Amino acid sequence: MTKKQHWTTDRIPDLDKRVFVVTGANSGLGLATTRALARGGGQVILAVRDEAKGHRAVAEIAAERPGAALEVRHLDLADLDSVRAFAERLRADHPRVDVLVNNAGVMAPPRTLSAQGHELQFACNHLGHFALTGLLLDLLAVGGDSRVVTVTSANHRLGRLRFDDLSGERRYSPMAFYNQSKLANAVFGRELHRRLTAAGSPVRSVLAHPGYASTNLQTGAPTGMVKFLFGRLLAPLAQPAGQGALPQLYAATAPDVEGGEFIGPDGVAELRGGPGRVRPSAAAVDPEAGRRLWERSEELTGVRFALPSPS
Repeated sequence: MTKKQHWTTDRIPDLDKRVFVVTGANSGLGLATTRALARGGGQVILAVRDEAKGHRAVAEIAAERPGAALEVRHLDLADLDSVRAFAERLRADHPRVDVLVNNAGVMAPPRTLSAQGHELQFACNHLGHFALTGLLLDLLAVGGDSRVVTVTSANHRLGRLRFDDLSGERRYSPMAFYNQSKLANAVFGRELHRRLTAAGSPVRSVLAHPGYASTNLQTGAPTGMVKFLFGRLLAPLAQPAGQGALPQLYAATAPDVEGGEFIGPDGVAELRGGPGRVRPSAAAVDPEAGRRLWERSEELTGVRFALPSPS
């Protein structure tokens, strides 16, 4: 039997003169993504909360690829003021962005509120990326083969959007609200695709998820049993970050990717494997959920996209 040949980073096309913004680029999936894009010749803007870690990541990549076009910029996705400041500085220095990779995230911390009073996971994983995408959309529209890649999780299938309690004020469970934030990522990516299509925009919205990958996401914020389960007990089952990053790299660079597609591992239960097209949950593609989340996100962020609502 012929062994299945998976897509790898060796098949990334020439990225010379293409500009990428990668959130959470200093570690885990973001670092693996940045490394592969730089190896392909892309210019990568590392959007990171900790600039010192960002510069260490740049030094690590530059040691492997001297002359790599890498740039570190501060971005705290949980703080909408920081998102706006990042977007303003970026547009002052760059006339276009070709690909935005909405990668950064936090997983299962104790209930914490953002600077604007939103539950931290919803703020960082969804609202910050929603606002960033809206604020950079005009730069993406003038880019070439432009894409917004929003990284969700297989856990989006376990999520529920609590429109009456998005911040967990009434009841909070770390994993339940992580799952909610990942469902929000998926719903946003599909609704963005609908609205870009309705507007006739050249920008494509694509979703990706890494399967089960070993990163500091499982150990950085979780506590108690969640940290033990994902950080230790199940750790031997996880694939390396470089493998986990393949779906988002495929979504960001492969010539045959279309708007609205969802790229994830093609192995059993989508936990491991090479990048392939996978199915989002029914909740993720529900147009009514998309409309409600979009309107609520505009209200909570104050960012409004210049895109028509799809009929």
